[in-house]
Amino acid sequence: MARALFVCMDNAGRSQMSQALFDRAAHGRHEAESAGIAPATHVHPEVAQVLGEIGIDISGAAPRRLTRAMEERADVVVTIGCSGRHLGVPGTRYVEWDLGEPQGRSLAELRITREEIERRVDRLLRELDRVDAWAR
Repeated sequence: MARALFVCMDNAGRSQMSQALFDRAAHGRHEAESAGIAPATHVHPEVAQVLGEIGIDISGAAPRRLTRAMEERADVVVTIGCSGRHLGVPGTRYVEWDLGEPQGRSLAELRITREEIERRVDRLLRELDRVDAWAR
């Protein structure tokens, strides 16, 4: 089982969406966390809304601050709009996803972002599945 960590600046939008979509698509075969460099006080309501449209409830999610322990647990750290601002754990794989900030965007734009994250999560899971199968 691999562990992914999704990191953005405030852990209120893109990283929360990524973790939720990863968890749903992984069906328990891999794990995920999300965190922010400077966490917001709450998840963006419009992000919760577009996830709710596809049956994912993140109403209980709260932004969390990135810690070294989180990065050390991760097999892959996906940075979203904060490349180079993570803590940098040697031997950990880092991937940057260039996705626009969700705050202030329309629901239609956020749906496009959600669909892009779904595609990227699916690719990441295929990679993690191959590595997991190879490691056995």
